[in-house]
Amino acid sequence: MSLPVPAITIALLIASNVFMTFAWYGHLTFRSAPLIVVILVSWGIAFFEYVLQVPANRIGHGTFSAAELKTIQEVITLSVFAVFSVWYLREPLTWNHLVGFALIAVGAGFVFYRPT
Repeated sequence: MSLPVPAITIALLIASNVFMTFAWYGHLTFRSAPLIVVILVSWGIAFFEYVLQVPANRIGHGTFSAAELKTIQEVITLSVFAVFSVWYLREPLTWNHLVGFALIAVGAGFVFYRPT
């Protein structure tokens, strides 16, 4: 039994975004590390993001349009970042963050809307 293309695509995008979020923001807890070191470590982490992101887009394209793939990726990015921000960075999500994320989600919904 094989998984449906949307499930594979979304799972790869979630995994990719976990790596991306650590590459982009994980170094913020290592303020004393030299900038060149955090850049190189971030590039190394980002490699695994691309190892997952590229197949996700390749597999998902056709089932989803490029605009839909990008929209899925952005919603996943915000979701992963929200968890990361609270769990790893210990920064609270406030009501205005949640409202902003909700408005972005509403906008994302329009990308998938298909008038009849």
